[in-house]
Order: sequence, then C-alpha cells, then structure tokens
Amino acid sequence: MGGRAVSVPGLGATVPPVLFGPHGFHSHRSPPGAGFASRICIQDFSTLVSLHRLMDRHRQWMQTALQLAERAYDAGEVPVGAVVVKDDRIVGRGRNRVEQLQDPTAHAELLAITAACDTLGDKFLTDCTLYVTLEPCPMCAGATVNARLQRLVFGAFDEKAGAASTLYTIPRDARLNHQVEILSGVERDRAAGLLQAFFRERRDA
Repeated sequence: MGGRAVSVPGLGATVPPVLFGPHGFHSHRSPPGAGFASRICIQDFSTLVSLHRLMDRHRQWMQTALQLAERAYDAGEVPVGAVVVKDDRIVGRGRNRVEQLQDPTAHAELLAITAACDTLGDKFLTDCTLYVTLEPCPMCAGATVNARLQRLVFGAFDEKAGAASTLYTIPRDARLNHQVEILSGVERDRAAGLLQAFFRERRDA
C-alpha cells in the first residue's frame, strides 16, 4: 500500500511514498517511531509549515467527529462519530446508532453520508471530505466510493474490520470506478482510547 508518491491536498506538493498502516501517516524512509516532520521527510520549511496548518484543520474536524463519538458512548453505542465537510463547512453528521435503531447498517459514516447528500441535494459528494474516528468497515469503505467522496480522514485503525488500510484498501482500489484519497491516524490516540474505555467498561459490567 506504500510505494507511491502521495499528493497532499491543499499543498500543491508531493510527499514521499506513504504507508497507511497501524503506525499512522509516515514515509517508508523512516521508522514509525520517528517524529512527524522526519517521517514525511519534507526539506522545504514553508511546505512543512503549510502541512502542519493543514493537519491542524484536519484535527479540528476530527475533534468534532470525536464529540459525536462521545455522544454515542453515552448512548451505549460503540463510540464512533463522523462528519462530512465541504468548503470548510459541515454538511453531514453521524454517530453510531446500531443499537438505538436495531439496524446493522446504522454506522456513523453511512448516517453522515446520508445527511450530507440530503443537505447538498446530490447523491455524489464531490469535493467533500469524510472525517470518521475509526477506520471504516468494508460496508462504509464501499460507501465512500459510491458517494464519490474526494477524501477520507480517519482516526483509529481497526485490526478486525478495517477496510481503508488494515485488511483492505477499498477506497484506493484501482479496479473500482472511483478512488478516494486517504489520510490515516488523525487523533488516533484519542479515538482508540475512547473505544478501549467503552469495551473495557462492557467487559467489567
């Protein structure tokens, strides 16, 4: 899944080949434990500053998704939240509602995508970014392709069902008629911590 240069949206620049793996966003040229700046191996300081600013924006939207995940936690749902952003504005929100609706498809991503389509009056979410706190499952990863999303940004990796990096890379599959940009590991520690606390609480109950 690495081995190709990745164009970073909004920078007009290309960073080295990237691995979208359990250690997050990093170059194959350095170990996963290296600092962010060294991992992406960008020498141009102005480009690095621009990248940090861009990442700050991604973190801001992910924090909104995390707030939705916390609401899911409080409602007894697996704590996953998602938002769809277009032109620096949230057009769709969702949090897991599987238990509430008794619907196995009521994942945060699908609810956020449906809400965004309703807001925009369009079945395709061109130029939109989906932020979700957990790596999408195969169902939700497929929905990012069907919705023609421009970009997927996710937090924690899902070792058991992740279909955007861990087990499969559905949004980037060249055999499909649309490919989605992926940025992984944004606020992953906070997202993973929320999930771990939820399942620990369930085990101890």
